Order: sequence, then C-alpha cells, then structure tokens
Amino acid sequence: MSLFRFAILGAGKIARRFCDAAALVDGCAVTAVASKSMERARELAQEKGIPAAYDSYEEMLDRERPDCAYIATTCDSHFELAMLCVSKHVGVLCEKAMFTCSKEAETFFAESRKRGVFAMEALWSRFLPANLRAREWAASGRIGDVVLSEMNIGFAAPLSPDNRYFSPALGGGAANDLTVYALQLTTWILGREIASAQVAAVRSETGVDETNVVLLTMEGGALAALKSSLRANLNDQLAVYGTKGRIVVPHPHYASEALLMGPDGTVAERYVDGETKNGFTYEIGEAMARVRGGETESPVVPHASTLACARVFDQIRAALEGGKG
Repeated sequence: MSLFRFAILGAGKIARRFCDAAALVDGCAVTAVASKSMERARELAQEKGIPAAYDSYEEMLDRERPDCAYIATTCDSHFELAMLCVSKHVGVLCEKAMFTCSKEAETFFAESRKRGVFAMEALWSRFLPANLRAREWAASGRIGDVVLSEMNIGFAAPLSPDNRYFSPALGGGAANDLTVYALQLTTWILGREIASAQVAAVRSETGVDETNVVLLTMEGGALAALKSSLRANLNDQLAVYGTKGRIVVPHPHYASEALLMGPDGTVAERYVDGETKNGFTYEIGEAMARVRGGETESPVVPHASTLACARVFDQIRAALEGGKG
C-alpha cells in the first residue's frame, strides 16, 4: 500500500506531538508543514524531518496534494482552514474544538459531504483503550442502568488576554478548550445522544467563559453534569453511576486506567493501559482507514457529535451575553 501523506497546518506544540505519533504509524508520514511564519514552519520541518515547509497554507495544499491535512492551529482559524482543505479535495483531521459555533459546523459538514471529502474532529481521547473499556462496561450493563454521569476538568491557566486560553481572537474560553472533552467523552462512554442541555457560565475579564457548568439530559433519561474551568484545578475525572455500581476514569482526556466498582464501593475490576505510547496514533490510523475507504466521516467521531457539541457552545455563548442558557 502506498505511503499515506499528511500535511500539517500550524507549527505549535500539538503539531510536534502529531509528528511524533505519525512516526509510530506504519505507512504514514508527515510530508509538509505550513505556518503563517516561515521561520516556525522551517524550524518544525528541520526538527521532525519534514521534507517541505511553507508560509502559505493554500500553496502547500496545491503543491503537495496530501492525502489528509491535520489542522493544528488555534480554534479561531479552524473553520476557514477546514473549508480551504475541502475546497482542494483534501481530507481534514482538525484539532478540537473543531468549530466554535453550530453555524460553522453545519456549513462545513454540508460542504464536506457534498464534495465527498473526509472530515473528523481530532478527539483522540475517544480512541484511548481505557475509555473504550469504560464504554464497554457501561454498554454491557456491568453497573446496571445508568442514572447519572459527571465529569470535571479544569486547571488554573495563565490569566492573560494574549494567550490562547483567554483571548477571544484566538478562540479562547473553557468551552472550546475543556468542555469539548467533557461533553464528547461523556456522550461517547454513555453511548447516548443529548436530549436537552442547560448551561451556566462565568464571563472572564476578556469576555470568554472562564468557568461553565453544563447539565445534559440524555436519551433514555440519564443525567450528565459537566464542570469546566480555566481558573481552578478541578478533580479531573469522569464517573458514571448506575443502579449496580459505578465506573471511574481518572484524567479521562488522557486516560490510562479505568475502574469498575461495585455497589459497596470496592473495586471489582481495574483496567490499566500499558501499551499506548502516543494516544494520537489511534486517530491517525482512523483517518487513514476512512480516507482510503472513501468515507466522509468516522463512526467514532461522527459529524453529528461535533455538531451537537457546537450547539452547546452556542448556549454557553448566549449565557455569557445574557441570553437564555
């Protein structure tokens, strides 16, 4: 099988991690990188052995014609760059949050389907073995009927209007950076769609949400409480409570273990992932398989899940602006 070629848009830290992961995947290579800064693009290319560097995203796509593009920029440019890739008939693997509002998601996915081009949000955490095991436990009834789920994720980010966490211009805010994990992992592990959502959010000095709480009613009646913050270190875990026990996943966005607990609180089973070297390898393999299969989306991260998340972002933004959450 021919070499699968990725091109990277953006040259920051996450692009470096992607390069490291791609090097672990058989038949895969990063063959080009582009950044607004030629210096940054050349620096990454030299560091990771990438053959070509550009200071124009469009020129790179036109010249290189990659099998898939990995968008590693900040959230503010995701929609524009994803649309550019699709217009060139290049598949898209885009960092989370893929879009900041539902209008962007609806417009993009309609275009990708129209053109028959693959597109997936880079929700690497959905592929992690520990989260897959938790999903299996929930689906097989190991904790009985699911009643309630909760996930906390948060840390004290540098309080500066210039960094990506708090900058409106860079797509900052707890929703885009953290809630995307909480919502996407909760819905995946429960294996259920969102029936309705209520939100509350605190506005930072820069105007983005610094803390938010999302209460989901899931299909089937279970509730899910999601808490995200860029101002405080939260107890980073996901817990699913059922009529016969609970599932606990510590640090679920980079999970390495999952606990199955009985009704008395004792650990009935513990899963530890001792094989994963770089969690990005799973999403890379998925993108490769779907592109080669001529598919437009992945069943692990379908377009509908990204759109549902973007609709909750709409509600958070409305809450910040004084609208109804």
